[in-house]
Amino acid sequence: MRWKKSLQLVGVHCEGEIGKVITGGVVNIPGETMLDKMNYINEVDDSVRRLVVFEPRGCLQMSVNLLLPPTRPEAHAGFIVLQSDKAHPMSGSNSICVVTALLELGMVPMQEPETTVVLDTPAGLVTARATCRDGRCVGVSLDMVPAFVEHLDLEINTEHFGKLKVDIAFGGVYYALVDVGQLGIDIAPHNARRLADFGVSLRAQIDAQVKVQHPLYPKIDRIAYVMFRNRLDETTYQTCTTLPPGRIDRSPCGTGSSANLATLAARGLVEPGSRLTSRSTIGSEFKVEMLGHADIGGRPAVLPRITGRAWIYSVEQIGVDPEDPLAAGFMLSDTWGEGFPAP
Repeated sequence: MRWKKSLQLVGVHCEGEIGKVITGGVVNIPGETMLDKMNYINEVDDSVRRLVVFEPRGCLQMSVNLLLPPTRPEAHAGFIVLQSDKAHPMSGSNSICVVTALLELGMVPMQEPETTVVLDTPAGLVTARATCRDGRCVGVSLDMVPAFVEHLDLEINTEHFGKLKVDIAFGGVYYALVDVGQLGIDIAPHNARRLADFGVSLRAQIDAQVKVQHPLYPKIDRIAYVMFRNRLDETTYQTCTTLPPGRIDRSPCGTGSSANLATLAARGLVEPGSRLTSRSTIGSEFKVEMLGHADIGGRPAVLPRITGRAWIYSVEQIGVDPEDPLAAGFMLSDTWGEGFPAP
């Protein structure tokens, strides 16, 4: 073997959404905080992201979580979400994958019936409570970062749908939330390709018209995703988060469900103690609970709790031959969609 670089990864999925975890091969990333480290990946050197996410070593329908030493003493571990477009500050499904890997691999000691794990993320500290039984992490509840609304029913001019009403909210990253009925399409597996294409197109159009900036983390200043939603009953919502360059989240999406909770609270539809269900395109579910209220930079916010499950399914090692001409990776629109910039 003559690899010039090798990484160890654990395959994990959370309610159908793949969130592999890099457990070895990356010592650290420059930066004093986890946000600094994320910005370094996005602005200076994204070679690790490209290595694990792009073909031929990666694939579209997954994220990869980079485990790092925490920058804050309260945390057990730090992590950054690596996706096809860039590194992102937070993800509920990926947090559940990370906690499951940390506990079931023995990187954080497991205590039954419950183990508390604190994660250092670019969006702030996330406290996870894992239900543990017979050496297995059977469920994870996340006390998410405070979620808040920027705009409700904001009218956006779109190329294919005319004017749409959109909510803009932060749930760990910024979301544009769109009631899917405005598009005349259902959230269903056979519509996944259309929803992905619509979401990526709308994200670009909405991001060009709406400026956002987190009051505590100024460099979180872009709309990351479009989430389509559909209210099924008083407590159940279908959710479909679309990710660049063109796919949908297989899970119900923790940060998106947090952002949706903030919009419901702003409309007076939920209060502390309210419990909801977010259901994904493939039918998997997260439980969503409003724990209370908060204030973020003078803005009213809510404290969400997201509960879901993850499963480890593989252990692998990947590397790069020094003469491999495709070491930097590649994407093709047949699989990835057309929402990525031309090389």
